[in-house]
Amino acid sequence: MSEQVRTERATEFSVDADWDALYIDGEWRSVPDRDRIDVENPATRETFAQVPSGTVEDVDAAYDAALAAQGEWANTSPARRSEVVRTAAQILDDHEDEIKELLAVEGGSAPPKQMIEHGGSVTFTHDAASYAYRMDGKHNQSNTPGKENIIQRKPAGTVAVISPWNVPLKLSIRAVAPAIATGNTVVLKPAGVTPITGGLLLARLFDAAGLPDGVLNVVTGPGSTVGDRVAAHPGSDVVAFTGSTGVGRTVGENAVDHFALPALELGGNNAHVVLEDADLDQAVDAGTFGSFWNQGQVCISINRHLVHESIYDEYAERLAERAAELPIGDPREDDTVIGPIINESQRDEILEYVEQTVDEGATLLTGGDHDGLFVEPTVLRDATNDMSAACNEHFGPVAPIVPFSDDDEAVELANATEYGLAGSVHSSDRGRARDVADRIEVGMMHVNDQPVNAEPHVPFGGMKDSGMGAYNGDWIIEEMTVSKWTSVQREPRDYPF
Repeated sequence: MSEQVRTERATEFSVDADWDALYIDGEWRSVPDRDRIDVENPATRETFAQVPSGTVEDVDAAYDAALAAQGEWANTSPARRSEVVRTAAQILDDHEDEIKELLAVEGGSAPPKQMIEHGGSVTFTHDAASYAYRMDGKHNQSNTPGKENIIQRKPAGTVAVISPWNVPLKLSIRAVAPAIATGNTVVLKPAGVTPITGGLLLARLFDAAGLPDGVLNVVTGPGSTVGDRVAAHPGSDVVAFTGSTGVGRTVGENAVDHFALPALELGGNNAHVVLEDADLDQAVDAGTFGSFWNQGQVCISINRHLVHESIYDEYAERLAERAAELPIGDPREDDTVIGPIINESQRDEILEYVEQTVDEGATLLTGGDHDGLFVEPTVLRDATNDMSAACNEHFGPVAPIVPFSDDDEAVELANATEYGLAGSVHSSDRGRARDVADRIEVGMMHVNDQPVNAEPHVPFGGMKDSGMGAYNGDWIIEEMTVSKWTSVQREPRDYPF
């Protein structure tokens, strides 16, 4: 494409826009003296943009701006804070086609993933606009005569947001929008491979929405420098991180070291439990979507299919047939369901898990191969809970199927992991399904569905090694605010001395 055509096509939200700047204190800083990071299209392996490789000094400048802006923003009326967030949601909606193309080109998002990520981001941001009015306080009675107790919710201060590459727009905005609505300022560090849809795009949205200078700051760059400094910066009052459990432990330790609240949404090893009386059509439909949406690159995807032995063969055969039919190709094509894996290291890890699982005794029913970064949807039968693709969070289009003999064994298998993020149970007897679901140790459970679900008014978070705290609604408001008790003595008080 000629430079003239690129320029004519470019708008501030398009693939062809100039993204080569940091966003600090309301300014787009081109920082010509910085190294650059190439932003690649994983489907074609072509570089389509460059962004600055930020430094520790850039992070410090972002915090200086955020700390300076926080007091005034906290004292801004809820009507104004709500208006800015609501306007950002509307701009996001208005530029749907351009943003979906960005999601496809930068992150390899196929149309089903583009639709859910963009639509969910709009919905979640609109909901976050209401949080400015939902910082509820209360009055409590006192044991001391003539005393009034007032409990207020105040902004926490400055929020660090470190977001992942797999659902970059939604998982960034679900932290950024609530933080802004509740009166906080933000320093956002997006993932290195998705710096635009996870970071700079949000800066453009909120800048266009009229957000005051310094309230949102975005620094792109390597996790080893920018990410570590953001996580450990003493200016943070909350550190919101989404990513692997291993990295999350380090982020949490860094946050606690300066008494910031760690809000951590981490890994998962989610079980899709299919009891013998399940509607097999529904169970296979749900299993196909839950395993292969976004190539399985999502923390709440199905990692293991636990299927009753009496229906095991039929379920495995039908899931393999469905997987083999899924269209693989360029995410910009309307009929594509399976796009590319984000990069070589992720692809190689996925394929290694598959190879190890076959060596351990599983049977490959379909898939297992790749073309560049395009990994075939893969179904493995005769799997056990301790095989590589089942016991690890494989984060790919891989479906190991593990048999069980009764409900107790299904629960035992589902819980035999350090993770506790999400899960699903299928049965024609909803009461029985609920009984099984209640015994599985996860933060999010879905009966006669699959685990890839999120709604703005229900909590999103896990148990065990899957994180701390929860996003959305009242739960994220609590994460982004602190309580303050003020007592007022309205009449003279008698003291013992």
